[in-house]
Amino acid sequence: MKMSEQPVGPIDASQVPRYCGPSTFARLPEIRDVDRADVAVVGIPFDSGVSYRPGARFGPSHIRASSKLLRPFHPPLGVSPFATLQVADAGDIAVNPFDLEDAIAGIERGADALKERADRVLTLGGDHTIALPLLRSLHRTHGPISVLHFDAHLDTWDTYFGAPYTHGTPFRRASEEGLLDPEGCLHMGIRGPLYDAADLTDDAALGFAIVRADDYETDGLATAIERMVARLGDRPVYVSIDIDVLDPAHAPGTGTPEAGGLTSRELLHTLRALVGRNVVGADIVEVAPAYDHAEITGIAASHVAYELLSVVARNAAI
Repeated sequence: MKMSEQPVGPIDASQVPRYCGPSTFARLPEIRDVDRADVAVVGIPFDSGVSYRPGARFGPSHIRASSKLLRPFHPPLGVSPFATLQVADAGDIAVNPFDLEDAIAGIERGADALKERADRVLTLGGDHTIALPLLRSLHRTHGPISVLHFDAHLDTWDTYFGAPYTHGTPFRRASEEGLLDPEGCLHMGIRGPLYDAADLTDDAALGFAIVRADDYETDGLATAIERMVARLGDRPVYVSIDIDVLDPAHAPGTGTPEAGGLTSRELLHTLRALVGRNVVGADIVEVAPAYDHAEITGIAASHVAYELLSVVARNAAI
């Protein structure tokens, strides 16, 4: 089946029950079945950069399995993303699980290759190490990028056990390589103890502002969103979402959980406010299904992906 004037959408749930059908994200077509995609959903099953609990290599398949219940119309944004955009599942980028730097290079090559098939890429991780090669690829197209980073942790540490490439260092390396716009980068949902007060000063020197998880409680959701929108402006934005930005009650299936996080409702509302922003790519990382219960984390991650796709669709209609 090839792309026509109307996008090829998901399998019709009135004809095929949701627990049947293809194992693609939201039961969408594979990318080989369309001429070109507006958005490609790709998995990167890689977790060799984790510092605590492993298992995020199984995240892409878990998110896909949890996405079967997604429906085609988004009421708050008034958009049907799969009818507005051609979204297709591009499978997985398979990389070396034993050589981290070789894996990073492989991810970068895979992201570059996808540019031939899709205008934007939504990546299902995998651990947060993958953000660095994805940003390298995007920088070649868009120049300096504003990273909107949802996470419990800063991920701007220098090294861990002397290793420069881990899931805690991608944005330090990206800043050092000149990939980021230092006037437009923002962490959302940061919380928990740090190694040292210098972690915060080092982070600010790299160009990041912070909206803490506590700020959602003390200042409110609307204020957090206002700060986000003001920081991003009209810059090209890469949205990087570590699922541990959510409280463990909402996302137990992750490698480095921290108490006191966002609710899934707060995260979805915040993402919805990206309507009007220039979103050029996104990832959802650190879903580790071995620690999940009743698909709580997978369902949250699949809805985060759907929210991002709906934002891109709404922006296309503006």
